[in-house]
Amino acid sequence: MSTRTASSMDDLQWEEEVRRSRRRGQFARSGGLLGRGIGVAAILLFTLFPVYFMLMSAFSDSTTSGTGALLPTGITFDNFVYVMTEGNFAVYLRNSLMVAGITVAGACVLALLASVAVARFRFRFRTAVLVMILVVQMVPLEALVIPLFLQVRDLQMLNTVLGLGIVYIALSLPLAVWMMRGFVAAVPQEVEEAAYIDGASWPVMFWKVLFPLVAPGLVATAIFSFIVAWNEFVLALTFMQQADKYTVAVGLRQFFGQYANDWGHVMAASTIITIPVMIFFILVQRFLVAGLVQGAVKG
Repeated sequence: MSTRTASSMDDLQWEEEVRRSRRRGQFARSGGLLGRGIGVAAILLFTLFPVYFMLMSAFSDSTTSGTGALLPTGITFDNFVYVMTEGNFAVYLRNSLMVAGITVAGACVLALLASVAVARFRFRFRTAVLVMILVVQMVPLEALVIPLFLQVRDLQMLNTVLGLGIVYIALSLPLAVWMMRGFVAAVPQEVEEAAYIDGASWPVMFWKVLFPLVAPGLVATAIFSFIVAWNEFVLALTFMQQADKYTVAVGLRQFFGQYANDWGHVMAASTIITIPVMIFFILVQRFLVAGLVQGAVKG
């Protein structure tokens, strides 16, 4: 009996120890989850606070805009009405959309053709061309302002949407070519050879086989080019010398005063500037995902 009692006591102690270990493990997991939750919340707060401040200032009246917009007392659309009418932002939006459209179309077409050339064809100075493209991307924008200004002036394209769009195409091309080259090089050449064996010519192979597979890279290039054209300020300010030719980035500066800033109008204009970028990304992201899936199936 004593042996059985001692064995039972050992079993109870072991079971109690197992329960304690489980509780410690649950507390450790709970503490880890709590720590990760606090970390994620801190990152979200740090990331989203500027957006919150922008929206609250944009929808607050002039007496509570700025630092007082953290806890606004009322919501109004007066800032947006002023920006679109008195601030002439409707014209600036039109100019920016035209410039961005020219930039996206030109950069995507040229980057696609250039990437196919450097990825599929062998020619002299091929490596040198790739290196020069990368070197151009490393040149600071400030160093290019004067040379580009002189070229645009000689071409009589100052104060024109087309001239600014061409300049943005030149700025977008280096990185766009490198992005597209990676997508083109990732497509197996056997896929193209199979199309040739089936009797397809090079244009048919390019349009029906290669183009669908590199479409995700083309969408990524379009997003990059659109953001470059939409947010650029220095070249737009230098080349556009008439108020009715300003883009949104240049038009935003009118709300910054010498001694004080009109934060309500600044944040309302900033909100308006952000909306087209979000709409453009929402429209093209589904093509990006569809292209990735299509490429995975066909590749």
